[in-house]
Amino acid sequence: MDKPKHRNTVEFQVSGKYALFTDVLTRTGGERCTYMIPTYEALKGILHSVYWKPTLIWNIDAVRVMNPIRTVRKGIRPIKYVHGPKEASNDLAYYTYLEDVCYRVRAHFEWNLNRPELECDRNEHKHHNIAKRMIERGGRRDIFLGTRECQGYVEPCVFDHGTGAYDNTGEIPYSLMLHGFTYADEAECEEDRGMMTVRFWQPIMKNGVIEFLPPKDCTVKRHIKEMPIKPFGREYENFSGLEESGLDLLGGDEFELDAGTV
Repeated sequence: MDKPKHRNTVEFQVSGKYALFTDVLTRTGGERCTYMIPTYEALKGILHSVYWKPTLIWNIDAVRVMNPIRTVRKGIRPIKYVHGPKEASNDLAYYTYLEDVCYRVRAHFEWNLNRPELECDRNEHKHHNIAKRMIERGGRRDIFLGTRECQGYVEPCVFDHGTGAYDNTGEIPYSLMLHGFTYADEAECEEDRGMMTVRFWQPIMKNGVIEFLPPKDCTVKRHIKEMPIKPFGREYENFSGLEESGLDLLGGDEFELDAGTV
């Protein structure tokens, strides 16, 4: 794979005993089955647990599958939400998980141009350095590999170093699968503005590496519902990032700061 194309690129490794990247065909049923590879949305969610700010949008560039893809089936008793007291017991369901997973992820961020009220927080050097520090510390919040019962662990890595299980396997195509969700505040295409959109694509793993399509390039998508953009800022008392201390010590002059896409 080519070297990083963006100066604010981050690379990290996420691993865990189990993972469940739920196939949308089994999501609403009682027995869930995982995709064989992680989705763009799942990896973006992991990065949000590491470091999230409404000022920026994380873009997942690629994922590298390090361990062999293995599945395991487990009997689970999910919580059954019912109104009648006689049917309050849990049903037995069988979930299909990925076992002993390890992925290396490369990502970068761009400014969220749908939030002009946060333009003053567009300090690339600050956010890039904070993100790298949070990766070193394992993230700000708990890491989950698809679902809450699948605990994950994040650590820094070099994307191309080391030996992966599929480094010399050529191309492995996958069928249509979930790419992710486009929320109203991250919409780039005009037809997606003010909507919640679900995206699909057909990935191809090349020697263990899956390069993701940018969300705006996914042509197979569907609008789920209308969605307003939640405002952030001092006047709403829901964003404290503008008062972060010590910003003058970050050396912001190293990068040229602008309001456009980085």
